[in-house]
Amino acid sequence: MEKKNNKDSALIHIATPFILLALCIGIFMIAMIKPSDKIKMYLNLAFMDSLKSTPDSAGSGLVIRDNDIINDYTGDTSEEGEFIRPKFGEMYAEMACSAFDITIPVYWGSNSELFEHGACQSAGSVIIGEKGNTVISAHVDTFFSELYKLKKGDTVTMKTNYGSFVYTVKDTISFNKKDGKYVAPSDDAKLTLYTCKKDILGNADERTGVVCELTERKFYNKAGEGSSR
Repeated sequence: MEKKNNKDSALIHIATPFILLALCIGIFMIAMIKPSDKIKMYLNLAFMDSLKSTPDSAGSGLVIRDNDIINDYTGDTSEEGEFIRPKFGEMYAEMACSAFDITIPVYWGSNSELFEHGACQSAGSVIIGEKGNTVISAHVDTFFSELYKLKKGDTVTMKTNYGSFVYTVKDTISFNKKDGKYVAPSDDAKLTLYTCKKDILGNADERTGVVCELTERKFYNKAGEGSSR
């Protein structure tokens, strides 16, 4: 009987460290749930990655809404006004740059289908004109094929159905897709545009683009006058 008790005691001593280790791992995993959610939100800003901003109804088919954006507003404007928040899959802006002659549609949200229609803005960033970091990306071989032409001092005009906003290029950037420095939230009103860096070796991990500061805000006094089709 004494031998059996000694054997049981030895087993308990051996098993105790493993039980404590399992408990510690469980507590650590629970504590990491919230930080992990934040990390995923930032990673959602990097396009062509596995973590995409996708609507709950994506499995039933994405509804893409192509709006007519106001381009010739002639009414009164003001520096303060009301924003119109878009829905996932909705075209809510048109982008024009001083460095190249092309108008690019901007959609709210990002997935492979939307990237075929225009530039995409992550739902994790602020809408155009708001205080914070507006992050927009597009494929390098389509809508952002000439993004490299933007230099410091160039302007980017974003037209929406609630106003027109001019951003001035402040810096050109180059970063790895795992680096969240440029796509993270900000206290400043700025616009971050980026795409994959062209590489003969086909390295899709590198990004290139520009960071712009908001230099002009013109809210339409009659927001939402644009029609939809």
